[in-house]
Amino acid sequence: MSSRLSLAALLLLSAAPVLAEEAAPQDEQHGSNDPEIIVSAPYARDRKLVATAVTVLQGDALQLQLRSTIGETLARQPGVSSTFFGPNASRPILRGLDAERVRVLTDGIGSFDVSNTSVDHAVAANPLLADRIEILRGPAALLFGSGAIGGVVNMRDLRIPREVPDGPHVDANAGIGTAARERNIAAALNMPLGGGFVAHVDGSFFESDNYRTGGFVFSENLRAEAAEEGGEVAEEAQERGRLENTAARTWDVAGSIAWIGENGANFGVAVSHLQNRYGIPNSLEIGHDEHEGEHEGEAHEGEAHEGEEEHAHEDITLDMRQTRVDVRGALPLSGAFKEVRVRGGWANYRHDEIEPDGAIGTSFFNKSWEARLELVQAEKDGWQGASGVQYFSRNFRAVGEEAYIPANETRQFGLFTLQEFDLGAVRLEGGARYEHANVKSAQVGRERTFNSVSFSVGGSIDLGSGFRLALSGARTERAPSAEELFANGAHAATRAVEIGNPDFSTERQLGAEAVLRGRGAGWRLELSAFVNRFDNYIFLNPNGLEQDELPVFEYAQSDASFWGVEVEAGVKVAQLGATRIEVTGLLDYTRATVLSGGGAVPRIPPLRMIGGIEATGGVVGGRVEIEHVTAQDRTASFETRTAAFSLVNASLSWKPFGVDAPTTLMVQANNIFDVEARRHSSFLKDVAPLFGRDIRVSLRVAF
Repeated sequence: MSSRLSLAALLLLSAAPVLAEEAAPQDEQHGSNDPEIIVSAPYARDRKLVATAVTVLQGDALQLQLRSTIGETLARQPGVSSTFFGPNASRPILRGLDAERVRVLTDGIGSFDVSNTSVDHAVAANPLLADRIEILRGPAALLFGSGAIGGVVNMRDLRIPREVPDGPHVDANAGIGTAARERNIAAALNMPLGGGFVAHVDGSFFESDNYRTGGFVFSENLRAEAAEEGGEVAEEAQERGRLENTAARTWDVAGSIAWIGENGANFGVAVSHLQNRYGIPNSLEIGHDEHEGEHEGEAHEGEAHEGEEEHAHEDITLDMRQTRVDVRGALPLSGAFKEVRVRGGWANYRHDEIEPDGAIGTSFFNKSWEARLELVQAEKDGWQGASGVQYFSRNFRAVGEEAYIPANETRQFGLFTLQEFDLGAVRLEGGARYEHANVKSAQVGRERTFNSVSFSVGGSIDLGSGFRLALSGARTERAPSAEELFANGAHAATRAVEIGNPDFSTERQLGAEAVLRGRGAGWRLELSAFVNRFDNYIFLNPNGLEQDELPVFEYAQSDASFWGVEVEAGVKVAQLGATRIEVTGLLDYTRATVLSGGGAVPRIPPLRMIGGIEATGGVVGGRVEIEHVTAQDRTASFETRTAAFSLVNASLSWKPFGVDAPTTLMVQANNIFDVEARRHSSFLKDVAPLFGRDIRVSLRVAF
């Protein structure tokens, strides 16, 4: 651990700020692509005044990180990892929390999919059409539901227009990538119709082949086990190059119409359809005898067993379809309230898991709708805020040989408020939420009702010399999900039998966070530290038994603790005309422990550091960086160790029509030295490493 801390210290020293008494303008500190206004709230908020850590990705920064999934698009942001079940099913993990504890939203409303039920299920949110992505924690997250106990990822698109353009307006992007022979294109058109009406159409297409890895496909641990077995298995374990059955083909299309009044009133409705067909990486078949006595870990981490063919992901493809309707509107008011906002959505979702012979093995169906109404207060003497109601409905069923979750229904009703007080040098904020949840399964014959109360308080104070300190605390509650209550059967994605517990109680969390933000002429710094204590934390735990030659994992509840740190820093080292040369550094670390047994929570990302030098602000820009991820030796009893790796990445951007023009051509070289890298938070880390060398070219235009 001392060597890790030494490396971390060197990285931070390379980006340490030079203190200055007066802060520089925003574009001098962060470049034109570093936004300061948070939009994932009923009213705009200044990022530097928010009491918790916030991440915003848009413009050139979003183009640089853009991938086909929301998880991989965000995976290199502070405190964020991803599930990476291959390149096509990747959900974000925030500070070690995922699934039911992280809400993934599309413009403030849920994604209406089944990505929370299994890591091999993709999120029905298309980053190719994203205008902006924000990651929220703390009081603001309470606006979006108890499922946001770990945070909110909100992807804002342009599907329902927010303004009337002067004429036809087009936003488009396209790209190619070599590692997966990827090609993608997306475009949106807004057309004024007169009288405040705007029509919108958009569409996107993404296609990729099997992706190429760096180094070996299978981990060192699996290669050693295969060598002991010998024969064809040992030979297969030495495989390099492309990972079979990881190709994908995705397209979506949408149309909308909106009316935007001169006084701020607006209303719009959009209809969209998404289709996504993608493969699941295969496993390495190793005989069952060699695993005797240690089957829990190997099955959980992706290895299959002899006789497990009916459960293995051999050339399985998922065919996902979703049709969705969205509405958004606002009406200005007078007096104590300045505006009322409405947001709603409905979706019909289905995906089929298709066997190698073309037969459908299992089908998942989900019909959901969600609506929220927010009443925004008029600012008075530094006091502003918003309150509202939210309703969510979900009908889920699965049919087929791997329908391990019985048909169920979930209904949630929530009341929430967010309040802010500007006292000059000190700014205070607080949020509260009451939620009533009903979860039932007629198939199981059980129904549960939960009432949860969550609240969060925080504040920030100006320390002078460009520094501001923010402190916050939260007490949150989350009702168990249908999956955690009712699961009962073989789950091919985790290579285990999963059993829920219909008698679970509400999961509770008590947390605190401190954020120190500093900025000045030629430097910036953001340091955050957090600690979360969970009561009745829900997690999968092996019980030591087998069923159909698969290990049995039961959902259990225990106390758990999470703590960690995140650091971002940058210092300007040169100014060449309009071009700013800056050295940057990022570090994040999370440690999580199940308190009842003193063991590690599984799949927690290890210490990560990213250091780079970049040029921004001019017609030509670029960045060179090194990302180092340390080994994860602190594992749960059923996990395997993940080796350290270092990636070198570089990018070059060109704005052919000037700095202020929206057109950017970008060339990237990721994992330049073709390193073998595995993400510890992935269930498939031993059989599906990250991409090898990947050359990417992208073009983003607007006119």
